[in-house]
Amino acid sequence: MVVAPSSIIEPVDSNQIFDENELLRYLQAHVKDFPQPPAKLSVFKFGHGQSNPTFLLKVDLFGTTTRYVLRKKPPGILLQSAHAVEREYQVLAALGTKTNVPVPRVHCLCTDSNVIGTPFYVMEYVEGRIFLEPSLQSLNPKERLPIYQAMARALAAIHSADVDAIGLKKYGRRDNYCKRQVERWAAQYSASTGVGKPDVDPAMIRLMEWLRNNIPIEDSQIESGTGLVHGDFRIDNLVFHPVEARVIAVLDWELSTLGNQWSDVAYNCMPYNISDLRSAGSASYGFVNGIKPDGIPSQAEYLADYCAMSGRPWPGQSWTFYVGLSLFRMAAIMAGVYQRFLQGNAAGGGRASSGGAIAHTLAVTALEIIKSDMAMPSRSLKQKGTDEQHVSNRIGFSPSARVEEMKNKLVAFMEKYVYPNEEKFEELAVSDKRWTIHPLEEELKNLAKAEGLWNLWIPVDSAAKASKILYEDEASKPQGFVDRLTGAGLSNLEYGHLCEVMGRSLWAPQIFNCNAPDTGNMEVLLRYGSPEQQRVWLKPLLEGKIRSGFAMTEPQVASSDATNIACSITRHGKDYIINGRKWWTSGAMDPRCQLLIVMGKTDFKAPMHKQQSMILVDVMTPGVKILRPLTVFGYDDAPHGHAEVIFEDVRVPATNLLLGEGRGFEIAQGRLGPGRLHHCMRLVGVAERAIQMMVKRAVERKAFGKSLSEHGAFASEVAECRLDIEQARLTVLHAANQLDLYGNKIARGAIAMAKVAAPRTALRVLDSAIQVHGGGGVCSDFVLAHLWAAARTLRIADGPDEVHVGTIAKLEIAKSRL
Repeated sequence: MVVAPSSIIEPVDSNQIFDENELLRYLQAHVKDFPQPPAKLSVFKFGHGQSNPTFLLKVDLFGTTTRYVLRKKPPGILLQSAHAVEREYQVLAALGTKTNVPVPRVHCLCTDSNVIGTPFYVMEYVEGRIFLEPSLQSLNPKERLPIYQAMARALAAIHSADVDAIGLKKYGRRDNYCKRQVERWAAQYSASTGVGKPDVDPAMIRLMEWLRNNIPIEDSQIESGTGLVHGDFRIDNLVFHPVEARVIAVLDWELSTLGNQWSDVAYNCMPYNISDLRSAGSASYGFVNGIKPDGIPSQAEYLADYCAMSGRPWPGQSWTFYVGLSLFRMAAIMAGVYQRFLQGNAAGGGRASSGGAIAHTLAVTALEIIKSDMAMPSRSLKQKGTDEQHVSNRIGFSPSARVEEMKNKLVAFMEKYVYPNEEKFEELAVSDKRWTIHPLEEELKNLAKAEGLWNLWIPVDSAAKASKILYEDEASKPQGFVDRLTGAGLSNLEYGHLCEVMGRSLWAPQIFNCNAPDTGNMEVLLRYGSPEQQRVWLKPLLEGKIRSGFAMTEPQVASSDATNIACSITRHGKDYIINGRKWWTSGAMDPRCQLLIVMGKTDFKAPMHKQQSMILVDVMTPGVKILRPLTVFGYDDAPHGHAEVIFEDVRVPATNLLLGEGRGFEIAQGRLGPGRLHHCMRLVGVAERAIQMMVKRAVERKAFGKSLSEHGAFASEVAECRLDIEQARLTVLHAANQLDLYGNKIARGAIAMAKVAAPRTALRVLDSAIQVHGGGGVCSDFVLAHLWAAARTLRIADGPDEVHVGTIAKLEIAKSRL
């Protein structure tokens, strides 16, 4: 446990005394290296805490004192499923041996109530600091921020634990967590009130009903955002290093389970949302007088730290619910503590006696927060590293001054180098040497690097990480070195304006290293790759020295439902063996392609969305057979191409697996947000180029005695096209903005709308432009036919329209149920 303020060590209450001699005999028999007779045992109580009673054990033998900590169930009649010390022991044992989550080492679990009256477990005593209140009044302001950052890091470590790998796969249900939590704590509260018990609080009933009617949409199939939940993560349940700002032990796992981890984050943020409760007998939940002390980060800053450390965006509009749920849970717990106090069974002394008043205060506070929506962080909450000035200068979705400058530079580059050379690239792509790279492309890539127009897709929170991967040896950088390879650190919304410009040419994205599927693959490696995987594959991809392919779709199954995937990835000793057939593996035909990210099944018997894994495969590995390029309306997209690939007993090292077995869907969900929205951004650029070509052609060509632009039919058509483009652009930028603010899950409806609207608009405008060009529009003399073929493909390749429409409908219908 801890060396903490002496006030939290107290004599054992008379109603909690147990047989110390019986305990000593049990520990000497069951705890390894426990001091043997004639050792003497002294027992003290930790006054801090009001749930499972916790005791300090001092064992003296020949002048040497050894300390242990015992945690037991309270005596008396308990609420069902409450105070499960057995589960605490289970989670501590799993985390302590197989993760980097800081927890005390556990020594034994005793379920025999005959020993000391109730089940208990014993763990190590950890020396450190416990801060009993979130204001950190005992520290100077400069010391407070590192403590909060350490707390965020510990929470992120818990939420990153692979529960399947450490034996906690069945530690709890993962689906409908929020709904079950509301009902659980409603039941707990009901069991603590009523006839012969404290009266029911009307504020608690109102809060309970609001929560029931505002449960966030939770996808029980994908189980996204779920994992290990601590359940009571707050600063006074942490042990900090004696002198360093580092958590060395996370305590009190009584409420831990599997579920929606944002409930943990909201509970941890309670000090930002409630005042201290000194008048109700407690000061540990909120800041003193409701004022955040100097040095402690704002809620937005703290959430940004957590998001950066855990790799997840904050939940946006659902945040108020999570805050309300946390307050309701705390209130229900305090009502139970108060009931046990009246029965004479509660630990915690004075705080337990005020439990009823605390519960009421928490419920009223929650209702006020819900009414005012004041729990929401300001819109200034964003990914760390975003430049404050250009965000504040942005009006709506329009680009900031910095992005506008970059856009102008990009447009100038396109006009000077890309458009004039499209014909040369196209000539090579239809010749008998079409599977080779035009030397001009490499020249233009070097020019783009020199202009700082390279890897613009890298998100703001990943730019520093990408730079570190590219420049491992910082000392080797020359004086005055400027990094021109890791982008500008843009948000999705900012990148949208630049991606649209690149989308106006089929050849442009690869010149700026912003091409699919490489951007998605690089993002996967940035997020989920090991340091060695990043060194071997990500570094040359970021440099543009190699290319990659993404192998997921299969010809034998409907791949719009990825659970159908049949490719097997089987463990054999230190290797995996891959067998399967893939097609539409974009990039696999490119002579520079050296890496394939393959999605297959490592466990066909696991739950549906835990069967799939992703693995890295060198294309030169024996058994990888690239059969043929697939054509899109006659275009084979050389030298890039889309290939059909067979994997026959392809053996790769186990270290090539990404993230872990059964994590394929998790990776896919991370990849399919920003990466797939890039297609929508480019399609707006396609439509923009089409309308420009359409107008130019109409002005230049005459029919029936006047230019095409003077005909009424054309005026109507071009106006409709402009309306469609502006609507599609706003839809895509809105989706990008939602992605920046709330992440993939909250933004999924906006992203689905963009994926339907963008290709439809591009095809509609292209069709009009083709019509104005007449016979030239459907031949290869103009780029329109090729652009049309690419845009039509994305209504399938980027997920069928039907899937996206289904998502939109599902979310819309769900609104009516709230």
